[in-house]
Amino acid sequence: MILSKLKKILLFILLLFVLSSVSAVIVYRYVPVYATPLMFIRLFQQKAKGEDLKWKHHWVSKEEISPHLANAVIASEDNLFPTHHGFDFKAIESAISEHREDGKRLRGGSTISQQTAKNVFLWPASSWVRKGFEAYFTVLIELFWDKERIMEVYLNSIEMGDGIYGAEAVAREHFGRSARELTRSQCALIAATLPNPLRYNSARPSAYMLKRRRQILRVMRQLPYFPPPKKAE
Repeated sequence: MILSKLKKILLFILLLFVLSSVSAVIVYRYVPVYATPLMFIRLFQQKAKGEDLKWKHHWVSKEEISPHLANAVIASEDNLFPTHHGFDFKAIESAISEHREDGKRLRGGSTISQQTAKNVFLWPASSWVRKGFEAYFTVLIELFWDKERIMEVYLNSIEMGDGIYGAEAVAREHFGRSARELTRSQCALIAATLPNPLRYNSARPSAYMLKRRRQILRVMRQLPYFPPPKKAE
């Protein structure tokens, strides 16, 4: 009797989670993402350290973001973003293989879709549980959103500096202009910070970042343009 009730409770919880998560993904297909779990976590961390609270974020539509930025993050973070279905299995296999060979910490192989799922719906700390939820939400956003929407949410929600989130905020704070006005070079510089935006600052680039910018610009010239130009009817 107790076991039967427990099964019913667990089934109800599972059903509730699936319905609420699918509903949230569908809502965010159309509604701007004004806040993410990471933004609140950073506020608590700042408060705990006795620092001034910093939260710079301003949602803008994809039309208000320089198209160079999408291409820069694809060149830097996920070359196959326009064509994969949420996961780059070759990158995952490569990361696992390297981990087995040298025993070092498993490096990230996350796609832009995975990073978007994590940023919008989950917490940043790495664990197998979070990875499982990340995979689940990645499947959902690939199912219910198109690639342009995934990129729009990514560019608006990604951490791009200390207390800075999204393209408009980093453009204003680091370059004194709107996201629409960012140059190709500035977009590549922003993309160069994304592996660790709290360590790398696009307003004060190090020699490493300038080298990384050159690499990203070179890859940008080699990759197809995103989004592809629409064919005239």
